[in-house]
Amino acid sequence: MLQQDWVGRRIFCPELHVDEQTAIVTLTHDPKIDDPALLYSLKTNAYYIGCLGSTKTHKSRLDRLKKAGVTEHSLTRLHGPAGIQLGGRAASEIALSILAELISIYHKTDV
Repeated sequence: MLQQDWVGRRIFCPELHVDEQTAIVTLTHDPKIDDPALLYSLKTNAYYIGCLGSTKTHKSRLDRLKKAGVTEHSLTRLHGPAGIQLGGRAASEIALSILAELISIYHKTDV
């Protein structure tokens, strides 16, 4: 996994245990950070991989990942923009919409 340390350096954290109960959400809006994290995440069995950003940003992200060799099937694992549409724009509302999507997918229910 990728972690941002206090001075802004990007660090991979391979010691993190990612399994079928793990949810991963990218938050940086920076392809130099998000794309490597997503490429790593797609190799795991995390039950959820989400990406913040607009629909336009997500389309660009998918295009970049396709060019990096990610298959269409793997790309279907990415949830973007992350969260369900609740209509809110505040950070707390976006966080709640992501948590709602995580819970729904974890319990295999439609929202």
